[in-house]
Amino acid sequence: MGKRGNGMMWQEKNNQLYREFKFKDFKQAFDFMAKVAETADKMNHHPRWTNEYNRVEIWLSTHDAGGTVTDADRQLSREIDRIFDENA
Repeated sequence: MGKRGNGMMWQEKNNQLYREFKFKDFKQAFDFMAKVAETADKMNHHPRWTNEYNRVEIWLSTHDAGGTVTDADRQLSREIDRIFDENA
């Protein structure tokens, strides 16, 4: 899928975790998003994200905690990294 360690890791800013992922093409980006969506739904913790061609940007925060970063966000970020690494 993408290149492992594509230049950016999770950053915490503005009470959110943020990371950008880059892929070879749109299909690979979309496949990644589908896998993340399945995991996020199982965790009942859903990201805010955007996709433009081969790039996916993800922001994580917990609305029930006043829009701050919680352990749920950190756990989901680890799962997202796992999905990315498994398909890199």
